[in-house]
Amino acid sequence: MLHRLLPTAALFTALVAAAFPAQANEAAIRKAIAERMPNAPKIDEIRPAPMPGLWEIRIGNEIRYTDPTGTYLIEGELIDLKAKKNLTEERVTQLNRIDFASLPLKDALVWKTGTGKRRIAVFADPNCGYCKRFEKGLQDMKDVTVYTFLIPILGGDSPDKSRAIWCAKDSTATWQAWMLKGEQPPKAPAGCDDGAIERNLALSRKIHVNGTPAILLEDGNRIPGAVSAVELERRLQALNPSKS
Repeated sequence: MLHRLLPTAALFTALVAAAFPAQANEAAIRKAIAERMPNAPKIDEIRPAPMPGLWEIRIGNEIRYTDPTGTYLIEGELIDLKAKKNLTEERVTQLNRIDFASLPLKDALVWKTGTGKRRIAVFADPNCGYCKRFEKGLQDMKDVTVYTFLIPILGGDSPDKSRAIWCAKDSTATWQAWMLKGEQPPKAPAGCDDGAIERNLALSRKIHVNGTPAILLEDGNRIPGAVSAVELERRLQALNPSKS
């Protein structure tokens, strides 16, 4: 019986021994960075990078690299020359991916063209010029449902405009009248439930939406910033040709 247990015990010992250096390096890196960069943002994750001897530091959805002792910090992209892949870009894309089905669509303004079978979500500020340009480009697209999450992040009267639009009798029509024609939304009525706007802001912080417009596709990937209708159409067709 003993000779049967020996291989298993040896394997367990090897696995434990392999795990300890990784844990030790992570602890050493955290300690070193905390000492050398006391004002650095909170580190969310430290793990071995694809390149041997390099460690990945994740802060939110941003990636940095360091050596096993936390002595050197590298800000840049890690490229696999053999595979011709930008490993940093792939990792950031993975971190930014969102489960579309988990989005609280009840907190969004909704409009569609045609069948609406292709869906996108957009985080937008009513005073965002790029958002207005993007909204105009969407009007010519076919078979699209657009969910717009109002996030007043640009200051000024963005919070008041967002509340006025959300609280309007026809919020979607009011949104489009403002974004496409510059028609001022009517003042929000007293007692309007505008809790959706605060929830949208909280959601935007949670998924690291740092600017508007931010566009989310059904596969969970996002497009930061305004894109042309032509480029969006290309992305949607690549996503699901059968829906195009």
